Amino acid sequence: MGSREVSNQDWRGKHVTVAGLGVSGIPAAKVLHGLGAVVTVVNDGSDERSRTQAAELEAQGIAVRLGDGATLPESTELIVTTPGWQPDKPLFTAAAEAGVPVWGDVELAWRLRGPGAAPWLAVTGTNGKTTTVRMLASILQAAGLRTAAVGNIGVSLLDAVLGDEEYDVLAVELSSYQLHWAPSLRAHSAAVLNLAPDHLDWHGSMAAYVADKGRIYEGNQVACVYNAADPATEDLVREADVEEGCRAIGFTLNTPGPSQLGVVDGILVDRAFVANRQKQAQELAEVKDIDPPAPHNVANALAAAALARAFGVEPAAVRDGLRAFRPDPHRIERVANVAGVAYVDDSKATNTHAAEASLAAYDPIVWIAGGLAKGAAFDELVTGAAGRLRGVVLIGRDRELIREALTRHAPEVPVVDLDRTDTGAMSEAVREAARLARPGDTVLMAPACASMDMFVNYNKRGEAFADAVRALAAESA
Repeated sequence: MGSREVSNQDWRGKHVTVAGLGVSGIPAAKVLHGLGAVVTVVNDGSDERSRTQAAELEAQGIAVRLGDGATLPESTELIVTTPGWQPDKPLFTAAAEAGVPVWGDVELAWRLRGPGAAPWLAVTGTNGKTTTVRMLASILQAAGLRTAAVGNIGVSLLDAVLGDEEYDVLAVELSSYQLHWAPSLRAHSAAVLNLAPDHLDWHGSMAAYVADKGRIYEGNQVACVYNAADPATEDLVREADVEEGCRAIGFTLNTPGPSQLGVVDGILVDRAFVANRQKQAQELAEVKDIDPPAPHNVANALAAAALARAFGVEPAAVRDGLRAFRPDPHRIERVANVAGVAYVDDSKATNTHAAEASLAAYDPIVWIAGGLAKGAAFDELVTGAAGRLRGVVLIGRDRELIREALTRHAPEVPVVDLDRTDTGAMSEAVREAARLARPGDTVLMAPACASMDMFVNYNKRGEAFADAVRALAAESA
């Protein structure tokens, strides 16, 4: 922990229970212990990894209860939870009955900010959060500002808040889980990129999921950025209790109206942060400055630009930041061109909303899809993409759900159904896709499903796809 003053609150002797080990629970426990709190960590599991982590904490004087995540430790005055713990956990029920507040790691970081702390520019949404936050950080850096991409990405918020490095502003990615447990968060400006069904098992309903996303707008000071193509995001702005003078700023892939950012003849333009937004527009960058210039990535860039402009960043820095930005792996990443066919890895498209955006960027497509559906339906996705599909290769446990949607809505599209869920299936999938593709086509791996039936995570799935494509290219050389 750095030397910066963190809070006026006296933590000494305060009994705090941390719910869950892991990437956010362990740092929270260490920070609170360092502030003088009496910390007890509770954890459902008691596997070997948990025991190793517990031993490390206990050596520092932090109590750990493994295999008991349901019981509220005696004298608990506050619970700090990791994002993965669902709200209906018995521990939280017991906390509510005892009148004990529950914070997430984001709430803890917010409360521990010192005087004059860097303001937060916050981003949430079903898809595109990480890319938008990294674009935003690139723009802020191009403006000469000291910043970092933090939150559900990169540097942890606790490290950013308590470390010795000074920041002018933070670009903060927030998940719906984190927002659920962050009641006092008040951002300088914030964006909700889009809303689609996701994590409903955690939130309990779509309404609860949307409500948690909407928390990001509460108390905004300068701008609430919304997606003009997704009216539900604008509805959240209308419902938010913001600081007086805070503005609603839309972004659109079309010509923008007043108080919007949009696209005109391949140029990103600003009609929100200009002197006369009724009659004037400020050029920010060109679509070709964005890598890759797929429609949903242009939308991400517009949202990042809106937040940067809300913070006073000049147009040239928006352009320079977008030009400098390079996407993370497995996000509509072109792997190779083999025999006139482009092979694109969008393993990060783990739900139907993300896959829809990816499919909209290419034509014609041989689509590799499938995995864990997480309760999703695929009819709308297939209906929208049917006209661009040259063929489909299905992998993974829940591929039959996609197959049924294809039968209903795209019966003429050839489908290869690979009845295997081992990791070697990806190599066969790429070969089958190559057989279906013609020069000028794109083989797109945008699974619309989670990866854990076959792979550790979407990164490993993307790597398997890329390896298979490179093997195909070597054979064709």
